[in-house]
Amino acid sequence: MSMRSAGPGRLAVLGLQHVIVMYTGCVTVPLVFGAAAGLDAAAVAVLINADLLVAGIVTIIQGAGVGRILGVRMPVMAGAAFTAVTPMILIAGEYGLQAVYGSMLAAGLFGLLAAYPFAKAVRFFPPLVSGVVITVVGLALIGVGVNLIVGSDPKAADHAAPSRLALAAFVVIVILLVARFGRGFLAQTGVLLGVVAGTAVAVPFGLVDVSAARTADWVGVSAPFHFGAPQFPAVAVISMCVVMLVLFAESTADLLAVAELTGRKLTTADMARGLAADGLSGVLGGVMNAFLDTVFAQNVGLVTMTKVRSRHVATVAGCMLLALGLIPKLGALVAGLPQPVVGAAGLVMFATVATVGIGTLRTVDFDGTHNLLIVAVSIGAGMAPEVAPDLYSRLPEGVGIVLGSPVTSATLVAFGLNLAFNGRGPKRVRRAEPVDVPA
Repeated sequence: MSMRSAGPGRLAVLGLQHVIVMYTGCVTVPLVFGAAAGLDAAAVAVLINADLLVAGIVTIIQGAGVGRILGVRMPVMAGAAFTAVTPMILIAGEYGLQAVYGSMLAAGLFGLLAAYPFAKAVRFFPPLVSGVVITVVGLALIGVGVNLIVGSDPKAADHAAPSRLALAAFVVIVILLVARFGRGFLAQTGVLLGVVAGTAVAVPFGLVDVSAARTADWVGVSAPFHFGAPQFPAVAVISMCVVMLVLFAESTADLLAVAELTGRKLTTADMARGLAADGLSGVLGGVMNAFLDTVFAQNVGLVTMTKVRSRHVATVAGCMLLALGLIPKLGALVAGLPQPVVGAAGLVMFATVATVGIGTLRTVDFDGTHNLLIVAVSIGAGMAPEVAPDLYSRLPEGVGIVLGSPVTSATLVAFGLNLAFNGRGPKRVRRAEPVDVPA
């Protein structure tokens, strides 16, 4: 579909579809990070609005492009990446929020500089590596979702209370029912509808906190460096730069998928511009207190379903996200969602991320190769610090922070072992088909 074949009204409807599909996944990241970092509802609201604002800007750039510098000019949506959540939580616990956003800013600058070299050397991150990392990202985050369901304070009166478990189970059941009986676009909104239904059930019991929403402004934007001047601990910066490379690998697969759907042959320069937009999200996120963005796979699935391949639809959707990011009252309302509801939605999405990783690994040749051992050792290295948080506690602080992140551990081990056993790999990387993540 071209811009001329769709009027403003249809473009708005199609753009809204993309926003609905990715909205829950986008706001879950600040909700999960805010809860893990111990932030109050007002601070989480700041994260949500900044998250939507930056996602909107990056999506507009991906669709419209900025000269020959930024943007792949395809119908792709950018949103907060789950991959960065665990490293951000670790950095926040060790160094504080100022280091989180300082390291994000540095990683964004690194991403802008590394986009073209990565696009040239993408064969070093084949599905063997990216599949392992995506799987570990999902598995490592499952515990975060469960903690939101049961409550983070074991001494609290309602910790693991049957009411919390029942509310979470209700959300999951709604998601499953929508997936089972929904058709077309409706089937892709299961997580969003589950959150809405769970919140509606929780309202009569006083489980929805709207105190921050009452005092929030209708229109506004959070101040840059809301949590203080950025700090740049070397270990935190290194960790986030590794995460940026992982995001590049994720976005590469999705950009190739969209290119195939739209009949476009991506050049190295095209890919570099798309990846540079991911890097820009780090710069903007570090300044505006948001998150690293990546291309959302579920929206790739929506392009497949609707057959609408116009990049202008994504540009319109980006404008909608940007507008939502300028409504603090909306961010405050989302920040007041019951934790069991957020945890249940997160549990489904995080487990689905792991499944996406497993789907990526389906394209790997395990017959007569060392690849099975590479996957096994890499996943083991990634999950070890997740199940044993004190594993590296007696190592130097910097080493402990880097290896203590499941994402960075899995990435470093998978990359190193693939290089050792398989060398540089083929010049053309075998692409994994995108797997839809429910939103």
